[in-house]
This record gives sequence, C-alpha cells and structure tokens, in this order.
Amino acid sequence: MGRIVCIANQKGGVGKTTTAINVAASLALDGRTTLLVDLDPQGNATSGLGARDIGRVTTVYDLVMGEAAFDAAVLALTPPELHLLPAHRDLVGAELELVSVIGREFRLAGVLRPIRDRYDTILIDCPPSLGLLTINGLAAADAVMIPLQCEYYALEGLSALMETVALIRERLNPSLEVAGVLLTMFDTRNSLSHQVAAEVRQHFSGRVYETVIPRNVRISESPSHGLPVIAYDPGSRGAHAYRNLARELTGYPGITRVIPEESETIVRKEEG
Repeated sequence: MGRIVCIANQKGGVGKTTTAINVAASLALDGRTTLLVDLDPQGNATSGLGARDIGRVTTVYDLVMGEAAFDAAVLALTPPELHLLPAHRDLVGAELELVSVIGREFRLAGVLRPIRDRYDTILIDCPPSLGLLTINGLAAADAVMIPLQCEYYALEGLSALMETVALIRERLNPSLEVAGVLLTMFDTRNSLSHQVAAEVRQHFSGRVYETVIPRNVRISESPSHGLPVIAYDPGSRGAHAYRNLARELTGYPGITRVIPEESETIVRKEEG
C-alpha cells in the first residue's frame, strides 16, 4: 500500500511546490512508482512538470467533484514511474461547491483510497492556505511534510498549522503524523539562516529533516523550463539536496554528498 504524504504550509513562498515536484521526480528516478497530486488551483506543480498547456482537460477538480474517474485524469510523465493528477484554475471553485456536501473533507481520500496500491508513494501539493482543499489533503494523508523557509518570519503561522494537524488527527484522520519539517532556502553565508535552523531544530527536536534545501539559482530557474531541478541541472546543489531528501523520506540508501556551498558566485561558475 502506497504511503500518502501531504506537503503543506499556509505561508506562501516556502518552496512547497518545488519540494513536491522534485521529491516526486527523485522518487521516480529511484524506481519508485510515484503519484503527484496537484491540489493547488494555481497549478504550479502541473506546469512545473511540463504540463502547463493541458488546457481544460480532466483534472483533480473533476475527481473531487465526483464527475470523472481517476484513469481519465492521471497523466504519465517521464520517467514512466512518475504520474501526475493535474490541476486547473477551476479548482478554486471546489471549496465553495463542496460547502454543503456531506463528507466534503474526505473527497480526496475517496479518490486516492482505491488506487493507492498502484503506487509506492503519493505526494499531495496543497495550496498556501488552511482551507477545505488543504483539509482534504491532510484527511487523505498518512503524514505531512512541512517546508519552512530559513528567514525571520519562518515560525509565524507554523503553530497554526500544527494546531490544524492536531485537529485533523482528533476529528478526521487519527493516523496522521508529522513526517518532518523541511528547512528550505538555506543560505550558509547568512547568519540568520543558521539561527532559524537552530531554533527550528530545538523546538521540533527529532522532527526536522537532516537534509536542508539550499538557496540555489538552478532551483529558481527550473520551473520556467517545465522541469524539476533534478532534470534541469542534475549536478547542481539543489538537485543533490532533493535527491537526498527523497531518500531520507523513504529510508532509501545512497544519500550523496551535496556540493560545498562556499559561495553562490563560485557555485554558479561551477554549474556553467
């Protein structure tokens, strides 16, 4: 039975979608059958995997509304172990349309339950909010990964998310656990990044991933090419970090050494 991991943080700009795309692609490259569910109406995970021109085809909206079957919406990507449930901007209307629906918090769970045995891992990319879509993601998941930007306001809102997770566990999904907190956009030259990382590790002892995602120009560039960074520039620091994270998430052996971070200028020259 495939493990379902929800990637969530109501604060935008923390690397949530980038993490979802690159972990999914990394798992697939390691030979694990992987499904990425784009649950964000912005559809950034969809476009970030090269499916930006899908138009109005069958999407995750149709599935949660009960208007289509899973096989009508899922897209097979490269590598073949990677599949995508795409999102379209009409997903923004789902929260309003589901308000009066009984069991509205379990619509996504109902979609994923029958097909979870097809995959080793299912990742859910949630919108930057704590609305009904995110609640659906948390209610369907076995665990939640929380990306956290290494900046001053990083911890703001994290308590609200943890309270939501506790509430979901109490009322909707007793088996939900925190897979871990992921430190993103880490700049070794910035003392604040080190301070934030230390504070997070102190407050969430044992629940912070060893892998840290660096601030890296290749990570920023890759979405415009419709590629995860591990395909756009496999030798970059960002690519190495996400390959490590995927293996840490699954306990898969073979964590690699991340390229040293002496300075961003040197790294850019090395990366070409």
